[in-house]
Amino acid sequence: MRSGPARHGDGRRPRPVRDEFEHPGHVAEKPAVPVNIPKMDTPFSKLGLCDALAFTVQEKGYTEPTPIQVQAIPLILEGKDVIGSAQTGTGKTAAFALPIIQRLAGHGAMRCLILEPTRELALQVEEAFHKYAQFTDLRVTIVYGGVGYGKQTEDLRRGMDILAATPGRLLDHLEQRNCSLDKINILVLDEVDRMLDMGFLPDVRRIVQKCPADRQTLFFTATLPPEIEHLASWALRNPSKVEIGRKHSAADTISHCFYPVVASQKFDLLQLLLERTDFKSVLIFCRTRMGADRIAARLVQKGHSVGVMHSDRNQRERVEALDSFKSGKIEVLVATDIAARGLDIRGISHVINYDVPENAEDYVHRIGRTGRAHHTGEAFTLVTEDDVRDARSIERFIGASVERKKVEGFPYVYSALFDQKILDDAVPKTSTSRLHRGARR
Repeated sequence: MRSGPARHGDGRRPRPVRDEFEHPGHVAEKPAVPVNIPKMDTPFSKLGLCDALAFTVQEKGYTEPTPIQVQAIPLILEGKDVIGSAQTGTGKTAAFALPIIQRLAGHGAMRCLILEPTRELALQVEEAFHKYAQFTDLRVTIVYGGVGYGKQTEDLRRGMDILAATPGRLLDHLEQRNCSLDKINILVLDEVDRMLDMGFLPDVRRIVQKCPADRQTLFFTATLPPEIEHLASWALRNPSKVEIGRKHSAADTISHCFYPVVASQKFDLLQLLLERTDFKSVLIFCRTRMGADRIAARLVQKGHSVGVMHSDRNQRERVEALDSFKSGKIEVLVATDIAARGLDIRGISHVINYDVPENAEDYVHRIGRTGRAHHTGEAFTLVTEDDVRDARSIERFIGASVERKKVEGFPYVYSALFDQKILDDAVPKTSTSRLHRGARR
């Protein structure tokens, strides 16, 4: 649990220091000229979505709803509270965005609030709502920390229908009376388990208490630990459960394996994997911020175009790195677990765990950045002598063994890592949680 910022004697949060960088958010995708919406008969319209939304989805290239969309969209359209749990990368955002847009129908008071644990996720959700609401007059905006207040305040006072927010910055705006939650009738808590992990529960509770009791509440989360059940009993009313897939499994669209290697050869093996892998874009996870900076610098020296994302980077740097990676300007993004949850970056062909995650559950979230929404992907994990127990914990968590591979021609230094009997004797710790390179595509 984070201790939270210092507060004034009357309990108010102090106003954070203003940052001059003000990310503009995403521009609404409204058609320049009126569009005649045809009568739709698609799998999405059969879920109860109106012609305009079914047409929008079709225009974006989606033909078949994912399992969580099939189950969640009708329930949300009926106004029911929902707890939705699905593998990461299964279309969760659209599962709540599409029916919310239909229920709101047109511009009015601010009636929908979506809480996200990180700035990047909030930006992603805001972008999705803009994309799907293009044939409506609904207004969407975002508030999050680490940037200036100017545009956020301007948008809030101008009048919005849908607000995506991180908890801390939203409370700041509420205390400054820049907005009110009195008219909220749809509250979405997204990535709830991550918000709890990050210590946001007190702020989340304060925000929920400021919303009307007579509202629809939606929980969407990659996992459903017991703590979520307790929070649900307080915040939701007779919720319907939507759970897709096994809680601990990697998505079927991801091929993943372990590469045993001694610690002194990790970077050399990483470099060889990149040389021999036909990749489109690669997301590399490191355990620490210093480690991410160090690996990124060495990859740049080897001629790769690289971005870095971790919490020591300011918001401008994080936005620029993420946008460059999404656009293809850079081919490699080195990150800590700030990027492991929820971020929907199209076209990530490979994920490499340079460091094995300490928490087995994080392994599923990390490799889930590839193989998203019916696409396939590959994930490699470098496993050193010190990682053997964590690797076995991952296998126990996902309920399956992970193939060990060696790269032909690599000058391996011998280690007990390569002695199967020793590996078989390694007993995993109890879980505490809940590339052949050719022409670039």
